Amino acid sequence: MNIKKLLLVMPILFSFAAYAGDCTTEFENKNYEKALIECTQEAEKGSSKAQYLLGDLYFDATTGVEQDKALYQKAIYWYTKSAEQGYVDAQYALGILYDQSDDETQDSQKALFWYEKAVEQNDPPSQHNLAIMYEYGHGVEQNIQKALTLYIKSAEQGYIEAQNRLGYMYNQGDKIEQDKQKAIFWYEKAAEQNDFNSQFELALMYDEGDGVEQNKQKAAFWYTKAAEQDVPDAQYKLGLMYDKGDGIEQDKQKAVFWYEKAAEQNNFNAQYNLALMYDEGDGVEQNKQKAAFWFTKAAVLDVSSVQYKLGIMYDKGDGVEQNKLLANRYFKQSCERGFEKACNKLKNN
Repeated sequence: MNIKKLLLVMPILFSFAAYAGDCTTEFENKNYEKALIECTQEAEKGSSKAQYLLGDLYFDATTGVEQDKALYQKAIYWYTKSAEQGYVDAQYALGILYDQSDDETQDSQKALFWYEKAVEQNDPPSQHNLAIMYEYGHGVEQNIQKALTLYIKSAEQGYIEAQNRLGYMYNQGDKIEQDKQKAIFWYEKAAEQNDFNSQFELALMYDEGDGVEQNKQKAAFWYTKAAEQDVPDAQYKLGLMYDKGDGIEQDKQKAVFWYEKAAEQNNFNAQYNLALMYDEGDGVEQNKQKAAFWFTKAAVLDVSSVQYKLGIMYDKGDGVEQNKLLANRYFKQSCERGFEKACNKLKNN
């Protein structure tokens, strides 16, 4: 969509009978050039929905550069027209603009005003965002009780971000009294809606029996859900469960699969465990080159056993080109962290 070019020819287009469609239809069908024309006509006749959609069209056309400020102001103009007629999506949109803009548009008081207007209509995203303002005292006096009330209202309507936030607050006792049962309740609500953060936190609680009866099967279930959404810590934890047969049937191939997924996302624990498996041929064909590769990646952990392993490999040229100098450097790092075997290697080298 090139609204800037279209603006130049709109007066000509308006002179024709043009389109049989309407603003909403053209917008939903992603016929944005037609939508701009239809929505402008309907917005000027006072349609609050058309005014909101026109605001969206102008806002989506901005790129943040200087020459787009006029389009940005048009977006605000039409959002405001719509919001003043009580159109809740426009009220929320204005709340977001004034709340989260990183330029002179940012205005906490205006954000508060429009969020509150939308909250009066029981709008879940606005309840959530207003709760954040009260929780952190952003543009308003901090009020944890108001924040909690708003989070709950939003969460009860199924708003995922509010459910996750409540889960976290109850789990950690963050600004409110800790309540593990309520944490489980809200994490489950969000997890069932495929929120990967909640899935991972829920898995941890079941894995460790934290505030709930330990249940490794449920832990594995939720780790899998989060891992499939590329959460590296969940991929590592799932790999570990398959590696050790921890509450689930041991499966080294699945362990390698999930370790690799996590390792590729720089999960250092997964990199180390994967290196060990390749080094020892544990559930996978032994491959010293891959072992060295993953040990090197994991070395950022600054763990003595990793440094010692790399020292051994460079000392012997095992999977890497032999390099006594580099071997001794790793032995020294490991020894300085109290790893006795590394200290002995230094003495003998």
